Amino acid sequence: MNSCTVFGIPNCDSVKKVCTWLKENDVPFTFHNYKTASIDKQTLSEWSDAVGWEKLLNKKGTTWKKITPDYEGKILDENLAVDIMLEHTSTIKRPVVITSKGISVGVDFEALKSIL
Repeated sequence: MNSCTVFGIPNCDSVKKVCTWLKENDVPFTFHNYKTASIDKQTLSEWSDAVGWEKLLNKKGTTWKKITPDYEGKILDENLAVDIMLEHTSTIKRPVVITSKGISVGVDFEALKSIL
């Protein structure tokens, strides 16, 4: 089995669901908490290239609602989306699961199975 890394924050229900599923299916994984361990621009750009910034940027959360006025009138594109996610990690849809076979974003067990 290839290595698996779960990116997110530990108190997120979506992250908890995926971590529980991985444990129940005996999938070893490491956890990367980007509230404490951060995330870099190159990684976010790679994820964005792989799945699209529209899928990666969580526009349904409270953080997005709070910061939206800051970006009013600006064109939201990949570069701006990556900068927003870099500055406000809570706007990254959770969890992001990375393996050598690919990337899964959110609670999507079929996508997760396909990359394990």
